[in-house]
Amino acid sequence: MYRERVVAKTSGRAQAPIRFEAAPSEHVLITGADRLTSWRKADDARRIYSVAWPHKFIGWNRSMTHPDDEYHRIIGRCEQVAVNGYLLRQVLNAGQLAPGTFFVDVTNKTLLAWDTTSRDLNQADVEASVRQEVFRVEGDHVQLSGLRFRYAANMAQHGAVVLAGRHDTMEDCVIESMNSSGAAFTGQDAVVRHCVFRDNGQLGFGASRAHRLLFTECLVENNNTKGFDRGWEAGGDKLVLCRDAVVERSRFVRNRGNGIWFDIGNTNCAVRQCLIAENEDAGIFYEISFSLLAHDNVIVGNREGFAFREQSRTTPTIDDRASRPVWNHDELIRHNLIVFNRDAQVWGWFDVKDNRHWPARSGSTNQTGGVVATKPGNIAAADVADSKGPPLGLALEKLRLRFANNVYFAAPGQSWFKWGPTWARHQSYAGLSEFQSSLGLDADGQVLDPGFTGARLLDFRLHTEAMSLLKESYPRGPVPGALLGVRE
Repeated sequence: MYRERVVAKTSGRAQAPIRFEAAPSEHVLITGADRLTSWRKADDARRIYSVAWPHKFIGWNRSMTHPDDEYHRIIGRCEQVAVNGYLLRQVLNAGQLAPGTFFVDVTNKTLLAWDTTSRDLNQADVEASVRQEVFRVEGDHVQLSGLRFRYAANMAQHGAVVLAGRHDTMEDCVIESMNSSGAAFTGQDAVVRHCVFRDNGQLGFGASRAHRLLFTECLVENNNTKGFDRGWEAGGDKLVLCRDAVVERSRFVRNRGNGIWFDIGNTNCAVRQCLIAENEDAGIFYEISFSLLAHDNVIVGNREGFAFREQSRTTPTIDDRASRPVWNHDELIRHNLIVFNRDAQVWGWFDVKDNRHWPARSGSTNQTGGVVATKPGNIAAADVADSKGPPLGLALEKLRLRFANNVYFAAPGQSWFKWGPTWARHQSYAGLSEFQSSLGLDADGQVLDPGFTGARLLDFRLHTEAMSLLKESYPRGPVPGALLGVRE
């Protein structure tokens, strides 16, 4: 076990990378936590113990939280305390202490804790997170292999393990139980392979300007354990301003938020052959980004299967840090199983007043509220994406949002397709044909009452007759964690 923060600044070469690798059969843990000893009894009647605590992680606001709002008053703190490997719950004053909790007394620079079983903390293995990062790679051509990372006192939106160089690689690593995000990828041409991101407080990982990131054969599971606001940033991951990123052959399961979240200005990214299952919000959540190719995935058992989100807003873009209008366009979602998602198999959350997400024949409005007469193909979204002014004259046909050759199914009590946010103009569609005829988004999609007898066990194999009905719509290639193909 290494209780330290590692910073790798030196670069290797493509032919001779620098490697940080676990020795064969060794269990190597790099942790942001230190052991706490010399506990003193702090209460005569209750099993509360205290120890010196000099640490202060967020100093720019009085509440020491990020975000600095009432909802995150506890969630946004950085402190973590674990007794024999089990995290205690933080409270904000000594009067709230109960078994299984801790309190940081900043004024007196002490930490007070009460074990779940009320044991003497001098007789237990007590650790507390004291480092905000565990491992940072700043050099190029650096490889991490076979390492386990745990317990950073990192604030929201900051990864505990950071790949910031070019052509860095992380493989066969486990990133778990961080206070907020497990990892952050900010360098270009990174490869993340055979890694596990689980039980992290906010996100499994974040990526920003991580162009040509290859994220492959990984598990992203049960993240956002602290309950960060899911509409802000929480769940499996969040990618921002990334070009040509590929997420493939991975499992995004049981995250407390979205499974895969693309947010702001991503372009030419791909999600392929992934299992995206049982996430508490959308399976794939695509927000104000461009040119996604999502294909051959199994998207099952989420709140929503595939969801767009958009607001009328400006943000920096990849190539120009000036703030410009951004919106969804040029997306292709094909050859996916999108089934058994609770609230919708597909939902378009377009919170915009110009109605660009509706067909031109229904009339779209410009930003001053007037109706704009449009014809399909007049103005390509890409032609005005870099304009300094607001987008005008857009309609659904010009956004080129395309669903092709997908298989859909909703069980009784689940919804099929929804378009528009619930607080504005919106429409629910009771089946695929209605969705296709109203919006013209879907081509050659199939509805199959699949009789997936093992669907709860992710068994989506079909008999030959059923498979022949799907033709080109069934996912091609294996998806980790799911059984696909012909049932013998």
